[in-house]
Amino acid sequence: MGAFLHEGWMILAALLPSAGLLYLFYVVMKHMVEGDRRERAAQRAADRAAERAADQARTDSPQRTDAAE
Repeated sequence: MGAFLHEGWMILAALLPSAGLLYLFYVVMKHMVEGDRRERAAQRAADRAAERAADQARTDSPQRTDAAE
C-alpha cells in the first residue's frame, strides 16, 4: 500500500507542473480574447460616433442652390 501511495504522489508531482501551465495558458488566452472583444466593441462605437458626427456636419452645412439658372 505504501509503494502505491508513493507512486501516486510521484505521478501527481510529475503532472502538476503541466496542469499549472495549462491553467496559466487558459487564463492568459481568456483575457486576450476578452480584451480583443472589448477593443472591437469600442472601435465599433467610435466608428458609429464618427459617422453620426459626419452625418450631422453634412446636414448642418447649407445646401447650395443654383439660382442663376
